[in-house]
Amino acid sequence: MKKVLTSLFVIAFVLISLHGAYALEFSADQITKHKGEGITSKIYMKDKKFRIELKGQPGYTIMRQDKNTMWIVMQEEKSYMEMTLDPNQKPKVEEKFTGEISRKLIGSENINGHPSDKYEVTYKEGNEVHKVYQWIAKDINFPIKTAAIDGSWSSEFKNIKMDKQPDNLFEVPSGCKKISMPMMPEM
Repeated sequence: MKKVLTSLFVIAFVLISLHGAYALEFSADQITKHKGEGITSKIYMKDKKFRIELKGQPGYTIMRQDKNTMWIVMQEEKSYMEMTLDPNQKPKVEEKFTGEISRKLIGSENINGHPSDKYEVTYKEGNEVHKVYQWIAKDINFPIKTAAIDGSWSSEFKNIKMDKQPDNLFEVPSGCKKISMPMMPEM
């Protein structure tokens, strides 16, 4: 459970990079790498709603910015856990990174079949300054890839399908019972 929650928070952090995607509806495969470990997931987005299905995990997570809520759904147990979205963890879909200091176009590349502009972005989080590369696909105006310049993490979207997403993807299925969050040891 600890590994699943950690993975979800890494993915939530990476979703911060959804540059200019506020009104988009899409589904995509997301490959996230953090400190050498890879996580593959399926992402669905509709307005301020996200659904994240981690490969190899029986459940999934729904993040609802419109309700400031996150649900972890465990299908096999027909149950779910609910928590308030932490402002530092919830996906942000803004024109730029929160705390962005600078953005510099450094070139163009083709990423997963999409012509993309590559930017070097500097942003401040708390007292720390971070630098990332961000590739914005020109054909779909979407941040197809984001990577820390120091190589500590990256996120890449593949098989992007810009299409309407059904509302029921972003709701807890009927018949699921709400359960309490287990006590977690300090991380």
